[in-house]
Amino acid sequence: MLPVLLVAVDNTVLSFALPAISEALAPSGQQLLWIVDVYPLVLAGLLVPMGSLSDRLGRRRLLLVGGTGFTVVSALAALAPDAGTLIAARALMAVFGAMLMPSTLSLIRNLFADPVQRRTAIAIWAAGFSAGAALGPVVGGLLLEHFAWGSVFLLAVPVMLPLLVLGPVLIPESKDPSPGPVDPISVVLALATMTPLVFAIKSLTASGLDLLAALCLLASVAAGITFVRRQLARPEPMLDVTLFARPVFTGAVLANLLSVFSLVGFLYFVSQHLQLVSGRSPMGAALVLVPGLVVTILAGLLAVRLVRRFSPAAVITAGLLLNAAAFVLVALTGTWGSDLLLLLAFVLLGAGVGAAETLSNDLILSNVPAPKAGAASAISETAYETGAVLGTAVLGSLLNLAYRRHVEVPADLDASQAAAASETLGGATAVARELPAAVAERLLDSAREAFDSGVLLTSGIGAVLMVVAAVIAHRTLRVTG
Repeated sequence: MLPVLLVAVDNTVLSFALPAISEALAPSGQQLLWIVDVYPLVLAGLLVPMGSLSDRLGRRRLLLVGGTGFTVVSALAALAPDAGTLIAARALMAVFGAMLMPSTLSLIRNLFADPVQRRTAIAIWAAGFSAGAALGPVVGGLLLEHFAWGSVFLLAVPVMLPLLVLGPVLIPESKDPSPGPVDPISVVLALATMTPLVFAIKSLTASGLDLLAALCLLASVAAGITFVRRQLARPEPMLDVTLFARPVFTGAVLANLLSVFSLVGFLYFVSQHLQLVSGRSPMGAALVLVPGLVVTILAGLLAVRLVRRFSPAAVITAGLLLNAAAFVLVALTGTWGSDLLLLLAFVLLGAGVGAAETLSNDLILSNVPAPKAGAASAISETAYETGAVLGTAVLGSLLNLAYRRHVEVPADLDASQAAAASETLGGATAVARELPAAVAERLLDSAREAFDSGVLLTSGIGAVLMVVAAVIAHRTLRVTG
């Protein structure tokens, strides 16, 4: 559970550290997105290869290697002197992070053969994400009020040390008894599919369809088709793509992906809204979200009981509809500016994500034999991280686009100040500290209104996508009832 806790803490802490990073490192709007995006982008491309590798080399072994590397690089990220270095450190963290997550879920699949025990264990595993998300803002908020932004990355050290010391003693090793050979070409193809896809999405939302975006999309599709054909042709594929022919499996993966899309997209802007628009401290902003994070934990555990009376399809569908309702409330928040509505929206979102994530992960794992658990876990985690990438890339980019189009920069600013203020709300807040009170007030009023102007658009898109996801889940998963 410790690696699960760490990854959740890292993701949530980063969301709350974005305003401080914006002021300290002065990244552009695209660099700010890449600080968030590069980790799940690299992770999404490597999860399937690492999951397959854990089946071959041993899940505990890869878990400990990943834990060691993640801890060391997190400490280095805390010392990054500029945005480019931080992006590079986040990319390297993703390489080791890709070793962590499939190993944890596949170890659970092999430790618990009984379906009820396995479902309960997965609920606890999912609750670990939520507990980390709850711990991250509170501890991170406390650190950000007293120390520099880099302190949030140092959280990895105390979390991972017990794993590295006790893991070899307490965790049993497991692996596929008859693994196939490692396939480097498939690894490259997996990365070549994910990387240009996300880059194209970011480019589309930032500047529309241009030649570069079109070429990236074509490259992604070509690499994806080649990857699938290679897996079908090999006697021992890195990823058994025929699993996607099962409606339950595919529906569970999509439910997983879109649930995380909603969660990460929400956190991207709500953390900035609470601090930079509402004027709350990092700790105060974190406390607003704690009720929703607690509900996420409880919903995951409750889902295990609910499926004794209702089908998994019904529970997952209801969870996705709760996500849609949360985005409708966010749209109202954009109109009324109420932090109470944000709190209620995140409670609804937490309930939906907690239920949908727990049961979708269980359905994914229960559709494969135990020896292939690493590969199946990697598919689940790939869906999770792809949802994280898309949540930030789509909703975050649209939000930044709305900001840039609506912000009005006072004429009193010099060129560098105007450039920083027109890129991000964090940049405008930092510039305002250097200005006379009257000019600063005009800039901040415009910047905050511009930031919130994107709320209605992004929340509307989120609500529609969650309704679509609920329809897909209802149609594909009801065979399990």
